[in-house]
Amino acid sequence: MTNQTVSTAPPTTPPTARATSSPATQPAARLDAQVAARLDAQPTTRPATQPAARLDAQVDARLDAWADDPHGEVDHPVPDCPVEVTLRALRGRWTTLVVRELLGGERTFGDLAGALPALSDKVLADRLAHLAASGVVLRVREPGWPSRVRYSLTPRGQALRGVLEAMWAWGRTPA
Repeated sequence: MTNQTVSTAPPTTPPTARATSSPATQPAARLDAQVAARLDAQPTTRPATQPAARLDAQVDARLDAWADDPHGEVDHPVPDCPVEVTLRALRGRWTTLVVRELLGGERTFGDLAGALPALSDKVLADRLAHLAASGVVLRVREPGWPSRVRYSLTPRGQALRGVLEAMWAWGRTPA
């Protein structure tokens, strides 16, 4: 009898292939692929030909955008600060994933629940109500029995795509 080692490791499937295996996760995987493609196209380190002073000037130019805004000089959080407003709109676990699913287009409650199976119906309803109150999500109830409710992003909600992509990029960079 010979000693043989049998490997039971899972197949090495790329993460994108696993993520797109079910129809419920396809919009999420598409968004992940789009964000990854944009990030791969951007240099993650300073090119040797670009002097540090030029980068500092670019950072200063971005900070100058806050120069005329009174919120740029506060020493404590204020409720009407644009950053605080954005953070309040995206508060809570699962909120960004609900927005991500709605970036793919209009969805019903069942569609969202199916796309995020680990999310309880109670929390999903809470997040949708909060997003609707924040002006991010439009809730449309169709007449009839049983009634059907559809959710979609408002233009303000669509504008969060860039915010979520920036958060994704920031989170991918090592600390």
